[in-house]
Amino acid sequence: MDTLNEKPTLKEINAFKKKICWGDLPTVFHMAYSSISDIDNILTHGFDSSYKQLFNTRNWNLTLLGSHKDDKGNLVVNKRPQIALQHVFNEQHYELHCYPVINGEKTNLLMLKNPQSPFINWFPESMQILFRLSSFVSFMTYHAQGGDEADIALIKFAHFKVEELIEKLKKTFEVIEVSGPTIEDFYHEIQHRKNSII
Repeated sequence: MDTLNEKPTLKEINAFKKKICWGDLPTVFHMAYSSISDIDNILTHGFDSSYKQLFNTRNWNLTLLGSHKDDKGNLVVNKRPQIALQHVFNEQHYELHCYPVINGEKTNLLMLKNPQSPFINWFPESMQILFRLSSFVSFMTYHAQGGDEADIALIKFAHFKVEELIEKLKKTFEVIEVSGPTIEDFYHEIQHRKNSII
């Protein structure tokens, strides 16, 4: 494999990086790869995650949403739960945050059986961060300082995977807002800062 195809899998990116680094993966690449691998499998892993918990209809306020069962016994809601999403970056990590929307306003407060909330219970400390890409900001900064084709492929893969997970949310929830810079936006800002310094 001398080059990557246009839409490589995560395993293909890792194999290509190993090849061009003679099997000696940089720690920052390995950490970013591991985090991305976790979100790549977020819906298929057996363990629970904040992202998967959001889809658990047992925590939905079915009275507020106007629910009933169809002919096949499937749950149907008249109103989809309203949420807002936010891309969040800090010095090290990228996170996707979620906020329930009550009366048109997003909230980050603890809620227990609030009749206006789309969820029966909402615990911000365990439910707000849907997933995290650990050390991903460090990885993008590392790439900007002289990364290679495998690095940029990993950044693109992460961006598309996050966008795919947001699209899955939009099919089930009424997402009233997605705020904050995307991974692509943040990467371009890093590149812009690098070029303005040189």
